[in-house]
Amino acid sequence: MAPKILLVDDEPVIRRTLVQMLAELGHEAAAVGSAEEALTHLAAGTCRLLLADVKLPGMSGLGLAEEVRARYPETRTVLISGHSSVELAVQGMQAGALDFLTKPFGLSRLREVVAQGLGSSGAEAPHSLAGIVTEDPRMLGLLATAGRVAQSAAPVLIQGESGTGKELLAREIHLRSPRRDHPFIALNCAAVPEALLESELFGHERGAFTGAVARRLGKFEAAHQGTLLLDEVSETAPPFQAKLLRALQQGELDRVGRDRPVRVDVRIVATTNRNLHDELQAGRFRQDLFFRLNVVPLRLPPLRERPGDIPLLAHHFLEKHRMAQSPARGISATAVRHLQGYPWPGNIRELESCVQRALLLCQEPMLQPSHLQLDPGLSSGPLDTGKRSDVERRLILATLDRVGGNRTRAADALGVSVRTIRNRLRQYRQEAGIPAASVV
Repeated sequence: MAPKILLVDDEPVIRRTLVQMLAELGHEAAAVGSAEEALTHLAAGTCRLLLADVKLPGMSGLGLAEEVRARYPETRTVLISGHSSVELAVQGMQAGALDFLTKPFGLSRLREVVAQGLGSSGAEAPHSLAGIVTEDPRMLGLLATAGRVAQSAAPVLIQGESGTGKELLAREIHLRSPRRDHPFIALNCAAVPEALLESELFGHERGAFTGAVARRLGKFEAAHQGTLLLDEVSETAPPFQAKLLRALQQGELDRVGRDRPVRVDVRIVATTNRNLHDELQAGRFRQDLFFRLNVVPLRLPPLRERPGDIPLLAHHFLEKHRMAQSPARGISATAVRHLQGYPWPGNIRELESCVQRALLLCQEPMLQPSHLQLDPGLSSGPLDTGKRSDVERRLILATLDRVGGNRTRAADALGVSVRTIRNRLRQYRQEAGIPAASVV
């Protein structure tokens, strides 16, 4: 019986390595060095999955994917590249690719794409959408919803703490939508000074204000016919929210300094790490804008609410960041228990940083608790919600004390944003009865 998997790479060493990796996963694969050889092989037999490098002599991997989609629609293609980008992912999907493998990758990631490409059951590999690896039932339901709503033009509001993967999910919604051939433009509302936010989003004409030496298109126009991500939209002020609402309602915007509106066709995905219902009650967020954005609400749960995913993610990041010369091949059971007992205020972003750091420190076959650099008193076992909140508070305050109160250094150490540190301190002070106006 002919192999169900065909590997295409012009480097013999890569071909041998990948064939061996596939053999370790229980799959036999044929291997060729060019797209032209691959097409000859496909014409001679049945192949269910094609793994092809993007850069090939002669016809490229993208060109091969297009040919396979047209001539052998029953064969699925996964492209392999030494680097990843949204543009390359879009080109791959246009060409008919099922997924991307970014070098270097480990057996875990290879297992996922092979299971997906061969149509294996979900029990063989965890669900992966936009790099969000999970077996958590609530997350699986959320990702299924995201895949369905991607086909519409309805606005999506993604809520979740920093580090839970909100922008990652937003990008995947775009790539699975009919707008995938058009731009995906992201604006971090919290990173732009309020005085410049309107110009950044709507653009400006030459001479509209001091320093406007040329006309500039804003993010809205740059995203025409595509998707605009308004990251941390809750950080904007109500006057700006009114202008944003008008643009969403009318499908047109007022470029600063221009006397006529500009028509735009943009799909909006907004994210926030705040509870918008609290922001509404406090008068910091307009109710009409909330209703406009909240057509499809998606909430990404924090990692502490997905304890079953922590070992899965930890092993995923180990495979992702493990270098060829690294002696570490796994994570000890004791280390896993420490990971599951930790509150993860920085969520998945912090877990990835933790595993990456541990790999640099480890000189043993298995990652141990000492390599994780977690406080042993915080990772002794599963914690209930109340204890987790208390542990998170003590961890943040202890880290701030260790770095002399520097919020930026504390955020870096914890793998969270400075905004998260600021919001937590505001919360702690309010709980202690200190007026919010005194919180800086």
